[in-house]
Amino acid sequence: MSQKPILVAGQWRPAKNSGGAFSAVNPATKTPLFDSFPVSGLDDVELACRAAEEAARALRACPRDSIARFLDDYATGIEAQADSLVDIAAQETGLAPSPRLRSVELPRTTNQLRQGAAAVRDRSWCQATIDTKANLRSTYGPIGPVVVFGPNNFPFAFNSVAGGDFVAAIAAGNPVIGKANTGHPGTTLKLAEIAFEAVRSSGLPPATVQLLYRTPPEVGFRLVSHPAIGATGFTGSKNAGLQLKAAADRAGKPIYLEMSSVNPIFVLPGALEERLPAIAKELYDSCTLGAGQFCTRPGVTVVGKGARGEAFLAEVAGLFENGTPGTLLGASGMAAIGAALDELVSHGAEIVTGGRAPEAPRYCFANTLLRASGAAFLADPHALQTEAFGSVNMILLADDVAQMTEIAAALEGNLTGCIYSHTGGTDDEAYTRLAEVLRQRVGRLLNDKMPTGVAVSPAMNHGGPYPATGHPGFTAVGIPASLLRFVALRSYDNVRPHRLPAELRDENPTGKMWRLIDGAWSQRDVAG
Repeated sequence: MSQKPILVAGQWRPAKNSGGAFSAVNPATKTPLFDSFPVSGLDDVELACRAAEEAARALRACPRDSIARFLDDYATGIEAQADSLVDIAAQETGLAPSPRLRSVELPRTTNQLRQGAAAVRDRSWCQATIDTKANLRSTYGPIGPVVVFGPNNFPFAFNSVAGGDFVAAIAAGNPVIGKANTGHPGTTLKLAEIAFEAVRSSGLPPATVQLLYRTPPEVGFRLVSHPAIGATGFTGSKNAGLQLKAAADRAGKPIYLEMSSVNPIFVLPGALEERLPAIAKELYDSCTLGAGQFCTRPGVTVVGKGARGEAFLAEVAGLFENGTPGTLLGASGMAAIGAALDELVSHGAEIVTGGRAPEAPRYCFANTLLRASGAAFLADPHALQTEAFGSVNMILLADDVAQMTEIAAALEGNLTGCIYSHTGGTDDEAYTRLAEVLRQRVGRLLNDKMPTGVAVSPAMNHGGPYPATGHPGFTAVGIPASLLRFVALRSYDNVRPHRLPAELRDENPTGKMWRLIDGAWSQRDVAG
């Protein structure tokens, strides 16, 4: 079986000194798919990094509209190949072709690309700043080649050559080296083919988009720490993310990680009294959507102990027990859930329902609900925040609102946190106490709404404190804010006007610009 080519230095070519090959597996049937993909060695990484470095220089001289046109053309190309893309992704991931892939994730992906194109033209993210008295000027500009590692659970919207990190890096003016997720290499290959055609038609440097499928760990460490690399975007497991971060940190290279999150839900007493069954159903739906393989799936739910708390637990348990388990993305998911449950149970949690992988012709794990006391959680909060990436939730029965607040204070960093409260305001005092603490532990605070959906909005923060991410100051979703991960701040001191970037020129600048005039800052829109 011949191996698929990699895309390096503007050419589709065989991998050099390939360290072996792999094939994707259809998780809905447990059968390997036909295509074979290479494991790239150091030679491929060195060639890709050198080509990316040259492309970065060339991109700085490209008309900005060429970058915007590439993103727009790429979105159009994806839409034209939607049938093929959805078919390949469904085979490789087991995700439903419709509505999940075709009607939800694919439109989100093309929307992100077009939002990126709009940001290229708008330029407000550059934050052009001019101090007229001192003749000092600064703006954000491209950081250099960006490596993107895509996750297994979003074959389109977070793909290494099409997803949010890719869009942010390209829109900021950087070439991208995509490292495909090995769960869906065929999908990534197809996307890269479409992207490469858009690169050529828009006149961008040929190595603006490059693609590798898999590397040995030590080669991956070299990739993120290579002198030519500006930054890395990673979405995936905490273990892999921290290893890459250590390699990048040793080389002084920025790396932005989205890793692990239990996304706590707090249900205050008045909310339970008012609408217990509805909240239980919302929790079940959120936990089981996509077989629970969302980074924003709730992993821990906190309610008060007593009759209402037990009734809530029983309601949720019935839903979990009667629901059909979803298809996991691969065999490793089953093993990871089992290991996480072992860790939780060994530190005081009890399995209420589920807890095993049923005999089935597909990869799946029973919907699993656990319970633990608030005291048990506070005795070992680190272990009881072990993430089980699937349809798993642990209900904590707290003594009272005061203990709920203690639990919130013991949480590690999370992408999201939600509080359900009485619509009539009877929980408002408790809410204020709890929210003040929870706000510091999460990137996105929600009220009366499950966190599973992540809107592609300028106001979105898909980030949070460690270990949800590697840095709490940035978001992986939300344009233009997500671009700021892949830029460098550049200052110009007494530089002659014709040598300045367009954003910083007094004549014919573009975007939004801050000016310091007579000691006062003002912002105005300016258009070229």
